[in-house]
Amino acid sequence: MGLLKNLEQTTIDIVESIYDVRLENVDISLTRKDQSGDFTVMVFPMLRHIKGNPAAIGQQIGDQLLLESDMVIEVEVIKGFLNLTLSQAAFLKEFNVMLENEQFGKTTVKDNQPGAMVEFSSPNTNKPLHLGHIRNIVLGYSMAQIIEATGKEVVKTQIINDRGIHICKSMLAWLKYGEGVTPQSREVKGDKLVGDYYVKFDQEYKKEIAALQAEGMTEEEAKKQAPSILEAQEMLRKWEQGDEETVRLWKMMNGWVYAGFDTTYRDLGVHFDSLYYESDTYLLGKDVIAHGLNSGVFYKKDDGSVWIDLTEDGLDEKIVLRSDGTAVYMTQDIGTAVQRVRDHDIDSMVYTVGNEQDYHFKVLFLILQKLGYAWAKNLYHLSYGMIELPSGKMKSREGTVVDADDMIQEMTDTAREIAQEQGKLEGLSTNEKEELYRMIGLGALKYFMLKIDPKKSMVFDPKESVDFQGNTGPFIQYAHARIQSILKKADFNSSDLNAAQDLTLTDKDVAVIKLLQQYPETVESAARNYSPALVANYLFELVKEFNSFYQNVPKIVEEQNEDLKHFRLLLCYKTARVIKSGFGLLGIEVPDQM
Repeated sequence: MGLLKNLEQTTIDIVESIYDVRLENVDISLTRKDQSGDFTVMVFPMLRHIKGNPAAIGQQIGDQLLLESDMVIEVEVIKGFLNLTLSQAAFLKEFNVMLENEQFGKTTVKDNQPGAMVEFSSPNTNKPLHLGHIRNIVLGYSMAQIIEATGKEVVKTQIINDRGIHICKSMLAWLKYGEGVTPQSREVKGDKLVGDYYVKFDQEYKKEIAALQAEGMTEEEAKKQAPSILEAQEMLRKWEQGDEETVRLWKMMNGWVYAGFDTTYRDLGVHFDSLYYESDTYLLGKDVIAHGLNSGVFYKKDDGSVWIDLTEDGLDEKIVLRSDGTAVYMTQDIGTAVQRVRDHDIDSMVYTVGNEQDYHFKVLFLILQKLGYAWAKNLYHLSYGMIELPSGKMKSREGTVVDADDMIQEMTDTAREIAQEQGKLEGLSTNEKEELYRMIGLGALKYFMLKIDPKKSMVFDPKESVDFQGNTGPFIQYAHARIQSILKKADFNSSDLNAAQDLTLTDKDVAVIKLLQQYPETVESAARNYSPALVANYLFELVKEFNSFYQNVPKIVEEQNEDLKHFRLLLCYKTARVIKSGFGLLGIEVPDQM
């Protein structure tokens, strides 16, 4: 049992012995820097179960902790806050427990326990991945890693939107204007090529609308009557009817796009365990709707359309089947969710989708609950805000989005420029430098997007994200590299992971231990709150505390007391291990030298 868990359990037992109340948990956090003590027990939440003055309750609990706990050496009550000062022996003991745990911060995946599924990316096959997709991808992938770290097997999946009028727009434009060009003949990624024809369609479509308006049509009439949109609609009908030529073109162009996506995913360092395609799933859900109709969950209107009334739940009425029997997006999402549980041993799902779909997922989850699926209570929409550049919003149809590949390259170039300006990476070969530029650039990109709470919109500034100072990925990567340099200089031997117990520690030594022991709870909290930002910002605080320790203790390598020297090298070693582990959860690599 870790130090904090031990403190919490002892406090729970003391409260029961004094007040005959068994608390489920006790809120304990690090003591504020402007107060004395190491940890603070929050007394106010106990008032829901215990009547009395919070300061008096805190004092009673504190006095008993002094008697019963060999860790607590001093208590101070400030209103409803009980500050505890612990012995150095307690921190040294806790530190050795951390050192013994090779998987510190992570829980081994349990056998025979249903896993979780995390959906992310889920792009359209009419354009390349862009900057907005990057936020989605790094959020979803990181969330999958964090959930897995808490002991669940995770299936990473995406549903690829490979059908519909938007796909036909790219296909039609390529037929009309492409002159048989291929990714190979143009020497361009397939997703980029197809995206260019999506933009081309929009350009020509707008010209047709303008021409029809000049002839007297209203804008709405022109949008519906423009030749390009009528041709695209006809192509969609042919695809749905299985027209061989149309399907052959669809498969060829989608194949180009998938090859392009795979390159981007590889560059971002992410992968998927399972893939779903809308061309397969758009027919799913009809049998579920039929079952729900029979059980009274849905009702049919006079025109034959099927609906669900959610007004008593604070939502509205929602159509789930059109009058002609065709499905809507909600239908296929219902069917896909059911199919995923059939395909995989899972009991929970996380959907990483932008906040413009908040209402859709409220409705989807509620419908699945009303249909009686037990796992429906374990569905979560990882809703995130939109991302903009300093120059403003991006639009796919107008070709003003920033391609993911271009952004990855720009981040690498920015890392190179800043590192060269600051004289970083001296003494490395050209190949080593290029690999580090890539690692630093990607780390900066991912960290910048993950340190912000997912629900918040953000403005992404590439140059700011690569700063080697402040709350950035490179700042934390540099700390890891610095520690590796210290350990190498000291000829540190990681086979002896045991610190002496009779040392005299400084406040800086203890401060690092206190932050290190928070890592497991931080990971659990990030999983519980679906927020990689908690891990990102924890690592920033850990590195700041480590830097303060490093600047304020005597030179570690020259320390004459061998036991103290070994302890501080172990402190460096464990800090680096936690940085590497935490960044791994965020999908970020750490260098051993910078």
